Amino acid sequence: MTPQKPLLALFLCSSLASAAHADVLWSDFSLSYLNGRNYEVVTPSGKMETVTFEHASGHSWGDTFLFIDRLMPDARGSTFYGEFSPRLSLSSLGASDLSAGPLKDVLLAGTWEMGDGFDNQLYGIGFALNVPGFHYFNLNLYRASNDNWDDDEQLTLSWAYPFSTRNADFLLDGFLDWSSSSDTNASEMNFTPQLKWNAGKHLGLKASLYVGLEYSHWNNKFGIQDRDERNAALLLKWHF
Repeated sequence: MTPQKPLLALFLCSSLASAAHADVLWSDFSLSYLNGRNYEVVTPSGKMETVTFEHASGHSWGDTFLFIDRLMPDARGSTFYGEFSPRLSLSSLGASDLSAGPLKDVLLAGTWEMGDGFDNQLYGIGFALNVPGFHYFNLNLYRASNDNWDDDEQLTLSWAYPFSTRNADFLLDGFLDWSSSSDTNASEMNFTPQLKWNAGKHLGLKASLYVGLEYSHWNNKFGIQDRDERNAALLLKWHF
């Protein structure tokens, strides 16, 4: 284990301990289903179904995001991938407001990436931003400690933009990951937005039930030079 990994493990544990003794400001659970035909690397046929569990929460000390994918390729056995990403607010630690202009807060950021055969840990700094019209807009800068390839740096953006037309409610959200290159992998860029219509509103549901599309624009997928993915997948997502 690299020297950085115990530090991040301590951060993850301390974040969980803080969560047990802090006010929960908001919390969200969801299940989603994806069906696409042009995935790269994970399946020779390009076809794959994915079931994802997600949980996000905001606390008086910061926020957390967790997701676990069950990947079910058409031509090989299923596998899993997950991430747990807590962020610790520096404003809450210092009892002073760090907001200024579009900046809402500065946070210590960590991510634990887990999957079959690897266990990566990322640590760095995050920024919560006020962008007009957006429900949230976050920027994280990481140093990644990787199991099976060289360590690298990563930039992550995540956002959610709700909008309505007539009586229809939509949500445009997603993420962008960019990582630096190394001797063992090429630089990656994964831009994955989702455009979703809230069908639950018209079915009398209190919780959101979204129908829509996810589009993956991934250059050098998994750090493999010139292995680019352009995939649109049908999406069903239920919040509860």
